[in-house]
Amino acid sequence: MVFAAPNQALARAEEVLGSEPSPLHASVAHQVIGIWQRDWGDMRIALDHLRRARDLGARSESPDREADALAALGVALVHAGRTRQGLESLERGVAVSSGHTRAQVLFRRAYASWVLGHHREALEDVRRAVPVLRQAGDVIWTARALTLRATVHLALGAVERADADFTAAEALWDTTGQEHDKADAVESRGLAAYRSGDVPAALRLLDEAQERYAKLGTPMFMLTIRRCEVLMAAGLAPEALAEADAAIKVLDGIGGQSTRKAELLLAAARAARHAGDAHTAIARADMAVRLFAGQRRTWWETHARLVLIEARVAAGRGSGRLVADAAAVADRLASFGAPAAPEASLLAGRIALGLGWREDARRHLEVAARSRRSGPPLARMTGWAAQALWARAAGSDRRVLEACRRGLDVLDDHRTTLGASELRARATAQGAELAALAARASLASGGPRRLLVWSERWRATVLTAPPTRPPADPALLSDLTAFREIAARAEEARMEGRPVPTLEREQRRLEREIRSRTLHMRGDAPGDGYRFDPGVLLERLGDDVRLVELAVLDGRVQVLLCAQGRVRRFEGGLLADAEREAEHVQAGLRRLAHPGAEARLPVVEAAGRRLEELLLGPAAAQLGSGPVVVVPPGRLHQVPWALLPSLRERVFSVSPSASSWLRARETAPPYGGRQVLVRGPGLASGGAEVPELAGRYGSATVLEHDDARVPRVLEELDGATLAHIAAHGTFRADSPLFSSLRMADGPLIVHDFERLDRSPYRIILSCCDTARFASVGADELLGLVTALLPLGTAGVVACSAPVNDEAVVPLMLALHKGLSAGASMAEALRDARGSLPGDAVHQATGWAFSAFGAA
Repeated sequence: MVFAAPNQALARAEEVLGSEPSPLHASVAHQVIGIWQRDWGDMRIALDHLRRARDLGARSESPDREADALAALGVALVHAGRTRQGLESLERGVAVSSGHTRAQVLFRRAYASWVLGHHREALEDVRRAVPVLRQAGDVIWTARALTLRATVHLALGAVERADADFTAAEALWDTTGQEHDKADAVESRGLAAYRSGDVPAALRLLDEAQERYAKLGTPMFMLTIRRCEVLMAAGLAPEALAEADAAIKVLDGIGGQSTRKAELLLAAARAARHAGDAHTAIARADMAVRLFAGQRRTWWETHARLVLIEARVAAGRGSGRLVADAAAVADRLASFGAPAAPEASLLAGRIALGLGWREDARRHLEVAARSRRSGPPLARMTGWAAQALWARAAGSDRRVLEACRRGLDVLDDHRTTLGASELRARATAQGAELAALAARASLASGGPRRLLVWSERWRATVLTAPPTRPPADPALLSDLTAFREIAARAEEARMEGRPVPTLEREQRRLEREIRSRTLHMRGDAPGDGYRFDPGVLLERLGDDVRLVELAVLDGRVQVLLCAQGRVRRFEGGLLADAEREAEHVQAGLRRLAHPGAEARLPVVEAAGRRLEELLLGPAAAQLGSGPVVVVPPGRLHQVPWALLPSLRERVFSVSPSASSWLRARETAPPYGGRQVLVRGPGLASGGAEVPELAGRYGSATVLEHDDARVPRVLEELDGATLAHIAAHGTFRADSPLFSSLRMADGPLIVHDFERLDRSPYRIILSCCDTARFASVGADELLGLVTALLPLGTAGVVACSAPVNDEAVVPLMLALHKGLSAGASMAEALRDARGSLPGDAVHQATGWAFSAFGAA
């Protein structure tokens, strides 16, 4: 009963102990309390009860009762870090039991072996236990044994065998009322889905398991460890680190299992390393190594040592000693049959290369490269990375590019299984090293044109296809509606000066629900096989248009100028310097949005000149007189490009990639020519341009006041030719897909836009911060504009900084005047800037807006 209804079982056991039970019954009751405390409570209390259960079992003169209590005690001792005593108790349990009970004890010993990382011993005990349990007709224990055997198979990389056992176990669980065991089975299926490369299914199953455990009131730290593993694979390392650290705090608070604490520390160390926090990774991994060593868990200790070495290398501590340490870890992992062995060999080879030890590097990298042919996607990528590194060391640019191409193809296939744009964007981080290797090799062997091809190969790839949309998911729609209502109430309370902590907590909960549901979505279509062709780009650019793609190589900006049938390369400044200057410019624009800051105008203009030197260098003098398309890397999309002197009076647009610009250029406007004008609440100007535009367009749909509610706005935006939205915009750096525009009934968020069948062909966002993005993954962007581009929008005008609402009105009216005359978005915006008054507020407003796309 303790794994069917844990809290009821605990209460029943306490009732039994209060009724002067016989030694036999008292032994059972103490064992139930001990199991409950072992798995969900205080280990000291658990050990006390389980020792009493063992002693009472011996007094009951029932060998099977004593053996059962010895087995439960043995598992608890192992979890408490007292490995020798735990194994002795389990050995004693096997010795005094027979038949059906011995099979149950063998299962417990197999479980302890799995905890310790002794996988072959675990499989042997399960092999002996399963036939006896089946013959006895013991459905519950047979299902437990199959679930354990599947979990051990996963640890050894045997995914197909694990699937077979999980399927058989699940069929058995369906015939029982063991709710906790059922939740554990769902959790295990989530782990299997992850190991087979299906991240959305893994997240969905782990979330389902979490809901089941929550209903039972049983905290499960193993679930947190597995969630962290999946979150890291999805590129969500900071979240994995936060979850692991929170679980460690809870575990310490209840005096829980020492073994789980060590595993959580290892998960936290891995997450910190993936998140770029080398020093936290070192601290967590070092603690995990010491705990695993004290628990005599060599398999786990070796994995923790791998993370510790990786973190030390990331902190700049490469040395000959670390090469030897990594090689020893690789050999030990290989002897265990652990799937992480190639990762350790790659690490040893990478350190050796850095030290100039070519022969050592070749040996280790060749071993790591064997994994490129089979296994889950990230393991195959490890193999291709090893192949590329050795090819670079051997001086073969052709082999480097081939290995990088193959490795990135593996990652492309993996990304197509992900439905959520956030997951697809973050997953690209796994290919950052391959992309950088390819960029260096392409420049060395093929010049600017080949560098352009590789820059495009790994730039804004998520924008090449729309995200998977679940418009029929009633739970998601309900959560979005509830989120909007709560957010609106919280905003109203803040404006009235009332406290909002309860509303904010509910808003955060709903955000987690919405995000969780979107992360569960699986990609519903394979990639379209699109490959960027520089010849097609140069043909479409013609003689007048110039496209400037900024690539970053070893921290320096490389300017690729595409025009008049050729690609030329110029060198800019350091990316870090450009980022700092862009931050200064953004701060200046924020100041200039308010009257009285005119003295800052020359300072901001000077910063614009410095930015041009850093970002365009000598290429600024080669832009000719025609239109320009700027393709910046993700980390430079906050630049207000109109502030650069060479672009200030020019027609220019911005695009996340050259491929994205080509797609936008080839996008045809929808039939019908509908215009939609939306005015949200709370603008200082009242959205004054909207009534004037309504008069100009005549037949436009105007949504304002109570009509400007999110469901109606989305309905009208879907498939429109032109949309203009005047509303307060909010950018969420912590969660970019919750960036929003304020409507009458609450925020219109990026997740809402992703539900459109087709976003407007042209959209003007007369709002603050709508052109701000979060740079994630290798070179991906998450934000409002990037949500629209894959959904059919060919042109966007948006703002990268807070602006003066009243100064926006004349800019918008002039912009629409140009559009009505047949100008493109970029042409109309250039002319609108030129028509503004010359004061600082209006000039800053004009600079803050950019045209994106090609319409």
